[in-house]
Amino acid sequence: MHLDLTADAVTLTQQLVDIESVSRDEQAIADAVEAALTPLEHLTVIRRGNTVVARTELGHAERVVIAGHLDTVPLNDNLPSRLDEATGLLHGLGTCDMKGGDAVILRLAQTITRPDRDLTFILYEGEEIDTEFNGLHHLSQSDPELMTADFAILMEPSNGVVEAGCQGTLRVDVRTTGERAHSARSWKGVNAIHKAAEILARLNTYEARRPVIDGLEYHEGLNAVFVRGGVAGNVLPDECVVEVNFRFAPDRSEEEAEAFVRDFFDGFEVTLTDMAPGALPGLDRPAAKAFIDAVGGEVNPKFGWTDVARFTALGVPAVNFGPGDPMLAHKQEEHVPVDQIRSCERALTQWLGGAS
Repeated sequence: MHLDLTADAVTLTQQLVDIESVSRDEQAIADAVEAALTPLEHLTVIRRGNTVVARTELGHAERVVIAGHLDTVPLNDNLPSRLDEATGLLHGLGTCDMKGGDAVILRLAQTITRPDRDLTFILYEGEEIDTEFNGLHHLSQSDPELMTADFAILMEPSNGVVEAGCQGTLRVDVRTTGERAHSARSWKGVNAIHKAAEILARLNTYEARRPVIDGLEYHEGLNAVFVRGGVAGNVLPDECVVEVNFRFAPDRSEEEAEAFVRDFFDGFEVTLTDMAPGALPGLDRPAAKAFIDAVGGEVNPKFGWTDVARFTALGVPAVNFGPGDPMLAHKQEEHVPVDQIRSCERALTQWLGGAS
């Protein structure tokens, strides 16, 4: 499908949304993005897998990265896109998370040919699934210099205001074991699912920690997200696994977060299955302060995990700033206010030195 970078950002968002790009199926949208950016003479375009990078090389003292992921969660009867003129809302999978932000990135790449600082635009694959598929992760391993900058902006949905830092995330399997037996003679075995009741009871007593960092209050969360167990309808299960997700504030290291979870489930077998660090707000960094002042001064904490953490790990301060309500991400009724798409484009255009 053809992307028209001369179209307004709302129309471009619709074009992006209507290219289905569920995680691990991003080739068509990456092809379209690469084809649209390659003719722009002020940009050098590089592709790694289904991740597309476009850079200016103007010799400025400062460089800014602006990034967004191209993939979405699976369809839920919410394609193609639908624009409701009466409400000013654009509906459809990815409108909020985060093709509205991607459209802004592409418009900036098209219109700002002589920015007042060098720019790197990154549109990448595999953000909605495990780290091994994440395009930014791959780029940080293969070409970290392409992510090097003085400041980075992730166009994740944030209602058009700055969300600083992000919480870390980890997942563990908390396992109980028992002994199989015929359910008609249950006293001859041990039911592993029943033993998992204590795991759920502990989760019900959990009280969330709410630390204040750089004046922003974060809110941790510890929740069961899957329960697996059972052999057959007439057999006592000999194993039950409760998968638990811990969202931890960015003042905890990965090691501290893992230690907290293992201590919380003391007495149970705990297996770490996935983990990503948080990112401190970094609001004391000059580049972050300048950007926040330029776009209105309002800052909120980021409760979910985002790829700002990958930039933080490379020593690049980063914030989230994009159109759309993050509470609508992954929902069937996902939508984005068109005014937020336009206002984000205006704010970034002004901050970067205006259109060509």
